[in-house]
Amino acid sequence: MPESEYSITAPDTFGTKAQATAWLAKQRTLIGEGKVNPTAIVTTFGEYASMWLAGRELKVSTRTLYTRQLSRALMPTWADVRLAEITPAAVRAWHATLLPGRPTERAHVYALLRTILGTAHRDDLIAANPCRVSGAGSTKRAKPIRPASLAELEAITAAVDERFRPMVLLGAWCALRFGEVTELRRADVDVTSGVLRIRRGVTWLTGAPVVDTPKTEAGSRDVAILPHLLPMLATHLRQHVARGPDALLFPLEEGQNVQLSPHRFRTPFNRAKAAAGRPDLTFHGLRHTGAVLAAASGATVAELMARLGHTTPTMAMKYQHAAADRDRVIADALSDLAVAARA
Repeated sequence: MPESEYSITAPDTFGTKAQATAWLAKQRTLIGEGKVNPTAIVTTFGEYASMWLAGRELKVSTRTLYTRQLSRALMPTWADVRLAEITPAAVRAWHATLLPGRPTERAHVYALLRTILGTAHRDDLIAANPCRVSGAGSTKRAKPIRPASLAELEAITAAVDERFRPMVLLGAWCALRFGEVTELRRADVDVTSGVLRIRRGVTWLTGAPVVDTPKTEAGSRDVAILPHLLPMLATHLRQHVARGPDALLFPLEEGQNVQLSPHRFRTPFNRAKAAAGRPDLTFHGLRHTGAVLAAASGATVAELMARLGHTTPTMAMKYQHAAADRDRVIADALSDLAVAARA
């Protein structure tokens, strides 16, 4: 673009004409070399991020999460910084002090910044994405999840309130997420065919229940119910679930039709876990338990993906590896028994 066809507005005023002239000459050089887009000189991250978020088709829960991450972790540092001034060194320095002790949230916030600036790069506003901190957008679980044994699962089920027993067992044996199981309604359960129809989930990012379809197409799925759970589930539907196809299986209170929140479930679940000697187990740990048991039963990666609602084989492979590790423990224990018998 010829120089006469655009104008450059300085981000600040200058003390002398010489300073202004030097700044303008530098910007023209950078623009001429294709290193800076004139728009990026005056567009702040806050302005661009707001436009970026407004222009995205997102699930309600995802939009809520991004809005929260922007306001709490990104805007305080970057809102007034112009896109052209966000450098790799600045990003690295910011990341070094970001959310200490909260590695998962830290990774997600960094990934959001990287995504937004990646779009700015594709929009030709910046020459390159300045988010270059190796591995910053991913995290490793601090402690591996230890699946519940069958005896522990039985003990937890026996100790939890009666109306929550099917919820615990469906979470484990059907490998459901908390938001999936607490949004199950009478119409989603086909006891005759032995199938759960997972079509929605509930999140609590705003402090109130937000119901939406699964994030991915794979999340919308039919899950076969284990035959030995069907009699208990039929009893639960008869004794604890209100009439009507929209009645929740596990409401906040019986007779209501408000979803059970993680906060309200915490007390009865903690009590049951303590009674079973597994205070460390989370509800997601129950899902992990079901996935590992399914893998141990011989389920293929594709079958695990379908049952758990995964879009990639990565997580399914983790469950298969966990099942293989557990099989090695069992083999070693059996070998010890054999050796002891010969002694």
